[in-house]
Amino acid sequence: MSARILSDFIRALRASDVRVSTGEAIDAAGAMKLVGFEDRVLLRDTLGMVLAKSPDEKETHDHLFDLFFRRERGASQGEDAGDGAAEDAGAAGQAPDMRSLSEQGDEAAIAMAMERAGEEVGLSDIRFSTQVSFYAQKMLKSLGGDALQRELVTQLQAHTPEGEAEAEALMAARADMLARSREHVERNFEVFGSGTTEQFRDDYLSDKALDRVSRSDMVRMRALIARIAKRLATKHSRKRRKRNVGVLDVRRTLRANAGFDGVPFDVAWKQKVRDRPKIMAVCDVSGSVSQYVRFLLMLLYAFQEEISDISCYAFSGRLEDVSAQLESHDFEEVMDRIVKTIGMSSTDYGQALSDLKTEHFSQIDRRTTLIVLGDGRSNYGDGRLDIFREAAARAKRTIWLSPEQKPLWGTGDSLLLRYQPYCDVMTDVANLRDLERAVDDVLAAYA
Repeated sequence: MSARILSDFIRALRASDVRVSTGEAIDAAGAMKLVGFEDRVLLRDTLGMVLAKSPDEKETHDHLFDLFFRRERGASQGEDAGDGAAEDAGAAGQAPDMRSLSEQGDEAAIAMAMERAGEEVGLSDIRFSTQVSFYAQKMLKSLGGDALQRELVTQLQAHTPEGEAEAEALMAARADMLARSREHVERNFEVFGSGTTEQFRDDYLSDKALDRVSRSDMVRMRALIARIAKRLATKHSRKRRKRNVGVLDVRRTLRANAGFDGVPFDVAWKQKVRDRPKIMAVCDVSGSVSQYVRFLLMLLYAFQEEISDISCYAFSGRLEDVSAQLESHDFEEVMDRIVKTIGMSSTDYGQALSDLKTEHFSQIDRRTTLIVLGDGRSNYGDGRLDIFREAAARAKRTIWLSPEQKPLWGTGDSLLLRYQPYCDVMTDVANLRDLERAVDDVLAAYA
């Protein structure tokens, strides 16, 4: 019994993006066996110590625990006995008497009947809110809905006052049990399905074209970007912490063990010095590109703890340093102001690159990853490839992110194919997943 309960609870945790390994599940089973079910607070704290590995996971665990183990008092007290009764009823081929359950109002019996019906219809597999009515109807059938329906038809066909009164009582019982079934399904959806639904919404938004993300999506988008930033920061900080244990540092080892007659008790390994990330983002904020810039900068600035050296420049005509503005807490307001004040000019990549060389070239060094976000359309003006070539030569890496797909590169007034030979990477970005891959690639160069 406890094994099934724990298995369902771990399934709910995994559906809410709490990673639980097989070893942790085994440890949780041992812990549950030790503390039992009597003290719910002790059980919650014990499982939380075993299954949750971060403050966010602990918060999710405690929320799901309260939902999952929220049972009517009578159900929890008589659960094991209820299981035995269910087995006896199943062996005898008997369906629950829905009308009796409803009219007697025995909450413990109703709760056990709901639990049994939920198990029978596989309620823990619910994933989307649109399935609530479907599972509620299946539970009603499991509770004896078909038998009640047949009895209802029989009473209505009798055409007698007694039959009509009986039919009304049956309909009231069915409505009552359907409402209870729906409530039970909704509670289980919150445990097993809400995490999957949220993940589905996040996946949909991650694949949505950035120029089609609406204002109503921004709250979810900011939360999604924060999670991406946290995931990438964890990934790359772990890589930087890994020691290079493949090459023995003989000199340091001998010096460290001079007091032991050269016996290498303490072994020293050669470690490669790694650069701290330094990013310079040069962004075209003209109307066709501004939405892509908004999300790239939002993602970069979510790394402020991981990447302390970020400088951002915006242009459509003249290039302006917007780094200080973007450090404001009201990112959306600042971005709107940047787009309105800087993005209204005629696009001129040549002028922007000239401004970069005149005022900001000293910021580009061997640690700098130069990221350019733009479509490369300069209204047939001089793109100043000579300056871009020089900037790329000074930088550690040069990455160009284009909101336009590859078939459009070089068409019309696009200069992308002329800039491409001087880029380490030139790629198109259509959605948040593309931006995540691009930033992941930037950080990988420092790992």
